Amino acid sequence: MLLEVHNVSNTYKIYRGFGKKEGKPVLDRVTFDMSRGEILGILGESGCGKTTLGKCILGLIEYDGSIRIDNLRQGFLSKQRRELSRKVQAVFQDPGGSLNPARSIGWILEEPLKIHRLGSKQERIKKVDETLDLVGLESSYKTRAVQELSGGQRQRVSIACALMLEPKLIIADEAVSSLDVSLGAQILNLFQDLHQRIKMGLLFISHNLKAVYHLCGRIAVMYQGQIVEIGPAEAVYTAPAHPYTRLLLEPLAGLKPVTPWREGCRFAPQCPQKSQICITPPELSPVPSEPSHFARCWN
Repeated sequence: MLLEVHNVSNTYKIYRGFGKKEGKPVLDRVTFDMSRGEILGILGESGCGKTTLGKCILGLIEYDGSIRIDNLRQGFLSKQRRELSRKVQAVFQDPGGSLNPARSIGWILEEPLKIHRLGSKQERIKKVDETLDLVGLESSYKTRAVQELSGGQRQRVSIACALMLEPKLIIADEAVSSLDVSLGAQILNLFQDLHQRIKMGLLFISHNLKAVYHLCGRIAVMYQGQIVEIGPAEAVYTAPAHPYTRLLLEPLAGLKPVTPWREGCRFAPQCPQKSQICITPPELSPVPSEPSHFARCWN
């Protein structure tokens, strides 16, 4: 397995004044695996915990539970952080905010190679040119500044940055949400092309149903810090097994405001199928018609 996430939980600390702090649970015992070279989509509304999950996998924040990447244990204080940084990289929502405006594109791309002491100056420049070509940009772009690029070009440079250390896993967090439809489609096609060419693993985090379905082989649906459904993209999209997933796929149905975490099934307050059994928290269980398709629902 490339990525193993087991019982990962996270709680944000909110300060209420006078030294008082209050815990806000964000992730609750999230568990899933990801194979080498797989594209897995994490789908859910804003606030469901999907970005926090990505930060835990990147080792940017603390968590309870276990995360392993290519057989190395990830963690906020991991002794293997340097090696792990070569195995997992990120592409964020705002390319402008993740690129240094005071430096040229070539400097930005070469920097991780210098930090990890990889190659001579000539070899690093060659790697920069090759990676720019890989993301559909000419080598002349390395002399440009961030401010000279369009939004789509900046996102291509961000993807190039993530590729410089040849990671086994890339986490793309809302990587197309800041782009218009046509540019977003180009970036999705670029991810597909890169996956076919270099066989990278991709964890694609998004609230965009069409983008996730278009790109991903499997989809995990999150609600209030839990995975409520996970399975092959075709099965989840055409035969959703959880009521929340079905509502997500009905654009005119609409969802009520998210209620605080509660006992039993968290989706019960707005579920059209709720019954007395929903007082007991359901676990992820196989869908009878599809062994690789799981849902957190009693019905």
